[in-house]
Amino acid sequence: MTRQINDTFLRACRGEQTPYVPVWYMRQAGRSQPEYRALKEKYSLFEITHQPELCAYVTRLPVEQYGVDAAILYKDIMTPLPAIGVDVEIQGGVGPVIANPIRSLQDVERLGEIDPEHDVPYVFETIRLLVNEQLDVPLIGFAGAPFTLASYMIEGGPSKNYHKTKAFMYAEPKAWFALMDKLAEMTIRYVRAQIRAGAGAVQIFDSWVGAVNADDYRTFIKPAMARIFAALREEGAPLIMFGVGASHLVHEWNDLPLDVIGLDWRLSIREARRQGIAKTIQGNLDPAVLLAPWDVIEERVKRILDEGMERPGYIFNLGHGIFPDVQPATLKRLTAFIHEYTSTN
Repeated sequence: MTRQINDTFLRACRGEQTPYVPVWYMRQAGRSQPEYRALKEKYSLFEITHQPELCAYVTRLPVEQYGVDAAILYKDIMTPLPAIGVDVEIQGGVGPVIANPIRSLQDVERLGEIDPEHDVPYVFETIRLLVNEQLDVPLIGFAGAPFTLASYMIEGGPSKNYHKTKAFMYAEPKAWFALMDKLAEMTIRYVRAQIRAGAGAVQIFDSWVGAVNADDYRTFIKPAMARIFAALREEGAPLIMFGVGASHLVHEWNDLPLDVIGLDWRLSIREARRQGIAKTIQGNLDPAVLLAPWDVIEERVKRILDEGMERPGYIFNLGHGIFPDVQPATLKRLTAFIHEYTSTN
């Protein structure tokens, strides 16, 4: 018997009319779930992602618990980097720490190329397990964008100001563009393999690109992004762009060959459309609101939904990821409310 897939999310990605506003949450699989926290007492993130059955369980858990309209593959944007020669470790309370940071053109030239199915086979085993046997909603694959990956590779870990990254960009343009090319090629190969394994859509996370201005984005970053999206366009899966604190870049994203622009909470949906953003919009509740009383949550969510529904092509999400203090019961209630409030039946 063929499983029926709820394609509401995919239809919204394409700007089509939908019977209700679809919803999923960034970081929906993970830290706010007690089942996940119990697993993390036994396994590291890398250990979970290397075990397809376990990784698939973590990925599908929020779909079953919250009733969301899409799953997002549980993994980290660092996943493909070891394959090209980056010595990265996810340190608790810190984040990704890189032992061999990029300092020169020679460092860039030493980076290798990824063979996805050979280098990270567990990613694709997890995808196939989910889409062939377990999910009745689309699976979203993802990757980190070149600027955000480069920021970790140059800084050596998380940064509050990205001074080393931007200094490298300005002072070593030849090395910078070589790094962007390397990371663009890695992203294309890695994401293409996710789509071919069964991912129904892909989100590119350029989490920290808000640190650069629009002129620098056009010069130093956008060519690599255009190359990535043009190559992935050929695969036919909807393509989503997201960054934090990057409202000043939405016009740059709007003319890239992608389908969905994810907004954080700094720019309203109505204002983005007023500025000429014609693609499907995803977003954009401040996740901190989820700690407020329900009447506050409901009022804020209604306002966002009313703006989103002013035209087709809208997906509800948060303006950044769920954090550990958010209660799973709140997310379940929120999902049901969104579906009920926006239903056209």
